[in-house]
Amino acid sequence: MTTMSSAARKTPRKKNTYPTSDGRPMAETDWHRELMNALIRTLRHFFLTRPNVYVSGNLLIFYIPGDRLRHLSPDVFVVKGAPNHDRPNYLVWKEGKAPDIVIELTSSSTRDEDVKDKFMLYQDVLKVREYFLFDPLADYLKPPLQGYRLQRGKYRPISFVAGRLPSKVLGLHLEAHGRELHLHNPRTEMWLLTPDERAALAEERASQMEGENETLRRQVEELRRRLGEG
Repeated sequence: MTTMSSAARKTPRKKNTYPTSDGRPMAETDWHRELMNALIRTLRHFFLTRPNVYVSGNLLIFYIPGDRLRHLSPDVFVVKGAPNHDRPNYLVWKEGKAPDIVIELTSSSTRDEDVKDKFMLYQDVLKVREYFLFDPLADYLKPPLQGYRLQRGKYRPISFVAGRLPSKVLGLHLEAHGRELHLHNPRTEMWLLTPDERAALAEERASQMEGENETLRRQVEELRRRLGEG
């Protein structure tokens, strides 16, 4: 008589039926979209060797089990202690924790949501440890980069250090440069390269190696010619 294996007896996992889109546009402007994508990819590269650090953005986060309408979609967020793999959405109760840091690329059209609704939700419900707001077009936020850190249940403004806002969660400093938001590593005293900058550097190195190989080839040919004459 055969018996069912323990694996077969396990209750199958419930399928994730929560929405993957709220029907809203991905970003306010081309600048917002490009910056959001660059920040996500830059942070993913920075945490590449950390399998339990999840970096994402423009992804629906649901925070009340069973309620498909209670959600939000941060532009950029990082969760420490969550496995680094792709998801259709982020279910807080399933993951066991909310994001540790959120970066919102704000504008005058999202002002009320970013500085009021989301601010209170991140502070009181999700208890996100750090919340940064960047207004790349300088529509309304003065200064255009602002940060808050959760202290005793309330957000307190993060002070600038040499023109940068330090993030304890990331171990990085954020600095605004016009419409760009750059990330600085205080341990190495170097800026994190964006995806475009890494691609340009790789191309430059490849071109340099190609030039060095060509020089070496010519030197070898010249040496062979001289040996042949001798």
